Amino acid sequence: MDYSVLIGSIGVLILLLAFILNLFKIIKTSSFIYSFLNFLGAGIACYASVLIDFIPFVILEIIWSLVGLWGMIKTFLKKAEPSCLPVF
Repeated sequence: MDYSVLIGSIGVLILLLAFILNLFKIIKTSSFIYSFLNFLGAGIACYASVLIDFIPFVILEIIWSLVGLWGMIKTFLKKAEPSCLPVF
């Protein structure tokens, strides 16, 4: 098996894992793990697209990965917010 095919397959499998886990309601789209799996899978798939020099998928996977990163940051910041205001 070619290196780029192996790398691309791993990336796509991670993306499919996120999709299947969400489809069966094991994880929510608003969860950190969902965003992380999308970030990781798209990043790996992007690398594979670079290896085969297929620019349309490089662009797609960069955007997909950035959206996953944004979801991780948003989830992290939401959990970092205090649940109630301090009483003075």
